[in-house]
Amino acid sequence: MIKVVKFGGSSLASATQFAKVGNIIRADESRKYVVPSAPGKRNSKDTKVTDMLYQCYALAEEDKDFHIQLKKIKERYDSIINGLALKLSLEEEFKVIETNFKNKAGKDYAASRGEYLNGIVMANYLGYEFIDSAEVIFFDENGNFMPEKTDEVLSARLQKTERAVIPGFYGATEEGKVVTFSRGGSDITGSIVAKAVRADLYENWTDVSGFLVADPRIIDDPKTIKVITYRELRELSYMGATVLHEDAIFPVRKEGIPINIRNTNAPEDEGTLIVESTCRQPEYTITGVAGKKGFVAINVDKDMMNSEIGFCRKVLQAFEEHGISIEHMPSGIDTMTVFVHQEEFEGKEQQVLSSIHKLADPDTIDLESDLALIAVVGRGMRSTRGTAGRIFSALAHSNVNVKMIDQGSSELNIIIGVKNSDFEKAVKAIYDIFVETQI
Repeated sequence: MIKVVKFGGSSLASATQFAKVGNIIRADESRKYVVPSAPGKRNSKDTKVTDMLYQCYALAEEDKDFHIQLKKIKERYDSIINGLALKLSLEEEFKVIETNFKNKAGKDYAASRGEYLNGIVMANYLGYEFIDSAEVIFFDENGNFMPEKTDEVLSARLQKTERAVIPGFYGATEEGKVVTFSRGGSDITGSIVAKAVRADLYENWTDVSGFLVADPRIIDDPKTIKVITYRELRELSYMGATVLHEDAIFPVRKEGIPINIRNTNAPEDEGTLIVESTCRQPEYTITGVAGKKGFVAINVDKDMMNSEIGFCRKVLQAFEEHGISIEHMPSGIDTMTVFVHQEEFEGKEQQVLSSIHKLADPDTIDLESDLALIAVVGRGMRSTRGTAGRIFSALAHSNVNVKMIDQGSSELNIIIGVKNSDFEKAVKAIYDIFVETQI
């Protein structure tokens, strides 16, 4: 069995955390390939190493003295090395970084050094081979990830390596220029490595014991989701539920490799298993509930709209012309409603409305602002009668006025629109009816 294990920044923030990670890896022989992030915060007032590197490089870019900041970064690594009693010096590495900062090697290069250095420390600590991601993960000259070439080179390299540490977050162009994924990109690296070695499991270790049914900032001590499908995860991630970088799903999904979200500080917890499909019945009717605030609904009315070919396309063209992305679009016989981010829309409001009038000639356009969208997601909803009715009932009991409700044809999710001010109340009501009371 082969497992790829990725550890987040909070899991590697100090020597104490490193020791926990070491114990986890050594406890299972099949944990052969390790993907580390840069050291995260040791406490709430601390700064992540990646942020320290950005600040340090900003000084270098302005030709200001950055040596004090670089020294502080070196001290973070030295405290980990000394705490683990390793015979390792990063002196030469920091000399190279100093030279490259002076030569303006770029922000991506600067940010990537956190993972690069942590990879060297991790490899030394475990006695694994260190593989620089810049040699095996490729981007084109426009900064786009090259999956085919990466898989070919990385697979060949790892076939010859029984145990290795591959730093997360970055790769390089074929000319050797370092390029990073977006923040949280170490999740993607772990997924790419899992695909390359055709792993049996990709373990993603973080500071929570898996995905939660609801946001812990709204619900006190919400339940953990034991098994979730990729499709359910996409729906919840899209609506703001974040534990895993959503782009990390695609490389392993193609290969049918499950992802296990685990907690470094509670390794005995099973966490959440993310799979392509499962016959295991979910514990509750819903898998999760998530949402976002700050939407505006543009209601476009026109008599006999349903018989006018191309009407919806003309309306959507108005948004496209002004660079505004559509979040959701329920429709009726003579109406269609377009939900967009209010912040994005406000500055271009009158231009968009004018374009809709010109392009589609509607009877009326009506706006409703300060709305929130909530997604109730779950494969269990397909086989359960009355799910929408229970949602309406729970929201009515909590005095929440429903502005919109829309169920996808897959029966995997129900989207509900409410006022921003009712958002938390609505999430609590839905969680309570499906998880706490389980009527």
